[in-house]
Amino acid sequence: MIGPPDLVVGGCGDGSQFGAGDGAAEGGVSLADALRAAESAHGDALTKVIARSTFVVDGDPVGGRAHEGVLLTDGGTVEVLPPFAGG
Repeated sequence: MIGPPDLVVGGCGDGSQFGAGDGAAEGGVSLADALRAAESAHGDALTKVIARSTFVVDGDPVGGRAHEGVLLTDGGTVEVLPPFAGG
């Protein structure tokens, strides 16, 4: 059984980046899974940021797609772009 990905939190360009690690496999972990894992690990402050953010998965903007349907790939990235002034 495949569980949520290991998450690496760090800066990248204008947004924070979560890298899907060894726990992710093709077709196994969704963006929703990764976000729940990040929120669980980092608490309410991150939950508030995620609620207002947009996401780019492996260079492809998520837009209005349901996060449950956006699958992560092993070694892929999820860019979390919080709202910011002037951009």
